[in-house]
Amino acid sequence: MGTVSEQRRVWRLLAHHAWQHLLRRLHGGALFRWRLGSGVPARLLIAPQDLRTADAMNAADIYGGRFLFSGHLVETQGRSPFEIPDQNIDWQRELHGFSWLRDLRAAESRIAQQNARALIDDWIKLCGGWHAVGWETPVVTRRVLSWLSHSPFVLADGDHDFYRRFLRSLTRQVRYLRRTINETRDGVERMQVALALAASCVSMADQGRFARQSMRRLNHELMRQILPDGGHISRNPRAMIDILADLLPIRQAFVAQGLALPDGMMLSVDRMMPMMRFFRHGDGAFAHFNGMGSTPNDLVATIMAYDDARGAAPVNAPHAGYQRLTGGQTVVLIDTGPVPDSIVSVEAHAGCLSFEMSSGIHRIVVNCGVSHLSNAAWRQVSRSTAAHSTATIDDTSSCRFLSDRALSKWLGSPVISGPSTVELQRADDDTGTHITASHDGYMPVFRILHERDLRLSADGTVLDGIDRFIENAPDVPDRPYAVRFHLHPQIKSSLLRGDSAVLLVCPDGEAWEFDAGGREIALEESIYLSDVYGHRHTAQIVVRGRTKDTSALLWQFRRTAVARLSRRGTSDFDDTELPLE
Repeated sequence: MGTVSEQRRVWRLLAHHAWQHLLRRLHGGALFRWRLGSGVPARLLIAPQDLRTADAMNAADIYGGRFLFSGHLVETQGRSPFEIPDQNIDWQRELHGFSWLRDLRAAESRIAQQNARALIDDWIKLCGGWHAVGWETPVVTRRVLSWLSHSPFVLADGDHDFYRRFLRSLTRQVRYLRRTINETRDGVERMQVALALAASCVSMADQGRFARQSMRRLNHELMRQILPDGGHISRNPRAMIDILADLLPIRQAFVAQGLALPDGMMLSVDRMMPMMRFFRHGDGAFAHFNGMGSTPNDLVATIMAYDDARGAAPVNAPHAGYQRLTGGQTVVLIDTGPVPDSIVSVEAHAGCLSFEMSSGIHRIVVNCGVSHLSNAAWRQVSRSTAAHSTATIDDTSSCRFLSDRALSKWLGSPVISGPSTVELQRADDDTGTHITASHDGYMPVFRILHERDLRLSADGTVLDGIDRFIENAPDVPDRPYAVRFHLHPQIKSSLLRGDSAVLLVCPDGEAWEFDAGGREIALEESIYLSDVYGHRHTAQIVVRGRTKDTSALLWQFRRTAVARLSRRGTSDFDDTELPLE
C-alpha cells in the first residue's frame, strides 16, 4: 500500500467512508424515506430552467422503447425500462436520473408529454420505495432537479391524482437528500445535493424552516468549495460548469420569486465566471486538467451568456493552482498546483507542471484528456503523468493513486501521495511573460525536484522552455527521464534536420517548429481521449535523457513559415477512433 504516510491516508479515507456509509444507511432508511414529516406541499410555485441542451430526436426513440444512455442501447420490447434487470450501471444511472425529460419536452407533442407521465408513474410504482441504483444520492439529486425543471411540461393537462403522486414522491426524495447530505461524497456531489435542496425549497410551497436550512447549507458549501479565485477545491475545471449549470437557474428562480439572494450565491457566481474564461482556448475548449474531458460547448455558451462583465480572462489563479500566459493569439495554460485533498481527488491527475498551448482557434500542445465513456483501465492511463505534456522520471507518475482492488470498490481511486509543495514565480513585462515553477512529487522516491521554466514572447510567436531535474543529495542515482509534448489530432507533424526538430502544421497552414537545442527528438504515437469523437490517434514529441547527463533541457516552439511535411513524420495519422472498452 506504500509508505507509512500513504497507509495512514488510506485508512483515514476508509474509516471516513465506513462512517458515512453507516450514517447513510441509518438516515436514508425506509423509515425516513416514507415518513413525510410536515406533509406534502400543496403545489409547485416555480420551475427552475434547465440550461442543458435537449435533443428532440430522442423523444421518438424513447416512445418506441429504445433507450440510448451512456453509449448503451436497450430496447424494452414493450416493457417499462425500470423492469429491465442487469443493465450497465451508467445506463441505469442516466435512466433513473430522468435528465432525458428535456428531450421529451423539446418534442413539444402531446404524445411525448403522456409518455413522460407514464414513465414517471412507472418509476414511482416500481422504484419509488427503493432501488439500489435509483436511490444513489447523485441519481436522486439529478432526478429531483429534472422533475422540478420539467414539472410544467409533465403536469400540464395531467389529472389531480397524478399531481399528488408526483408531489408525494418528490417530497420523499427531497427528504432523503435532506437526511443524507452530510454522508454524500464531498465536492461536486455534495454541492449538487445542496443545490437540489435549494431548488426544491424555492419551487415548492410551504417549506418554512426547511427553506432557511437549505439556504444556509448552500451558502456554506459555496463558500467552502469555491476558492477565492473562482476555482473548485477538486481543481477540476469541469466542476465549475456542472455547478453553474444548476446554480444559475436557481438564482434566477430566487429573483423571480422576489427573494433575497444569499451572499455566497452572488459571490460564487462572480468568482466562477472569470475562471470560465480562464480555462478556455481560442476555439472555446477547456484545457484538459484534473478530470476535464470534452468541453460541452453548447452548455458553456449558455452559461457564458449570464456573464455580465464579459471582460478579459484572468491570468493568475493562485488558489486553484493554474497560470495563463497570453501573447498575440497564443494562449498557454499551466498546472502549477499541488494535489487536492484526498477526499476530493478521485478524478485528479498526475499532471503537475503540464501545459497546453493554442494559437488562435488551433490547439497545438494538449494533455491526453479523459473520456467518461471509456473503461476503468483507460481512465487510469489518462490520469498518469505520461498522458500529460510534462516530464516523467523513470516512467513513474508524480502522483500515487489507490490501486488496491478491494479498497477501490469502496473509495474509488483517490490520490494518496503527490506534489504537496509547488513553488511559483511569475514576471510580466513588455517582452512577454516568464514563469518558473517546481514540484516535489518525485522527491520521496527519487529525491529529485522537477523545475520548469516557461517564457512566452509578447507577440506570441515564441515559447521557450527549460526543464531541470534538481537532485537534493549528492548520492542520488542516475535516472532516465522523458519530456513529452502531446499534440492535438488536427496537428500534422514531421521530423526535420536529422531528427533534431519537428515541423507542426495546423489545418489552415499555420506552421510552428519545435527544437530542443540540437538534442535528438522522437515522434511517437499518442492518443487523444474524447467523449464526442472517441479515442483518436495523435502524436507526441518526446525528448529523452538522464538526470546526471544534463543539468537542463532547453526547448522551443517557434511560429514559422508554412512548409510541406516530410514523409518521415506522422502526417499519416488519421482520426480513426479506437475502442472505448
